[in-house]
Amino acid sequence: MTKYEIQVSEDKNSLAQAASDLIAQIVESTLKIKNKAKIALCGGSTPKAAYSLLGKKNIDWMNVDLFLGDERWVDNESQDSNCFLLNNSLFKEGNPSLQASFFSVSTVELASPEESAKDYEKILKNNLDGDPPKFDLILLGLGDDGHTASLFPGSDALFERDSLITVGEGKGHKRITFTSKLLSSADNVVFLVSGSAKQTALKRLLDESESWERTPAKLVSPNSEIIVLADKDAYPSS
Repeated sequence: MTKYEIQVSEDKNSLAQAASDLIAQIVESTLKIKNKAKIALCGGSTPKAAYSLLGKKNIDWMNVDLFLGDERWVDNESQDSNCFLLNNSLFKEGNPSLQASFFSVSTVELASPEESAKDYEKILKNNLDGDPPKFDLILLGLGDDGHTASLFPGSDALFERDSLITVGEGKGHKRITFTSKLLSSADNVVFLVSGSAKQTALKRLLDESESWERTPAKLVSPNSEIIVLADKDAYPSS
């Protein structure tokens, strides 16, 4: 049974601060015992403020490898791209974080989303240890429909158990996404959840009786306790 540790922040700003602090802490702890820290990041509006804060932190960025847990099959310059989001938050000019190695997803320059998925899986296997490859941290969002990464309710991607990367579809886009197998292999998994629209999805995530078919985020089941960083709007006390 998956266990969750809930940490509630007062508002979006304090949530962003808590998230950036936690990511930096995990990176620093990892680099005490490993040469490299391997981190997978998520897209979405909630983490953007956290990335802006994180990028300014003076950690050992030269030994941090950054990946994306999912990406829309659009040009990396598109505003719908998670790569675009990172370039406008984490990787702003002058940030120490520019010293990190970032492994973006090749998208429309390849023939199809399926080719993109195969290409990214090769990149992961070449740059991470373990079978399946093991991340030191995977940061995830939670959609109001219960999706995480690009594992959407009703999607064939939910049933992919062999591959590390697959093709998902949701909200009008084909997407390249980590599978539940890969998401569950990380040493640390952190969900970042903000806003009252996420209340129902968060309640379902934490409900032991909830099905993964309705709330695909339930598929993420690492050996370690999952940390959920939420603001008060997403996780009311009453």
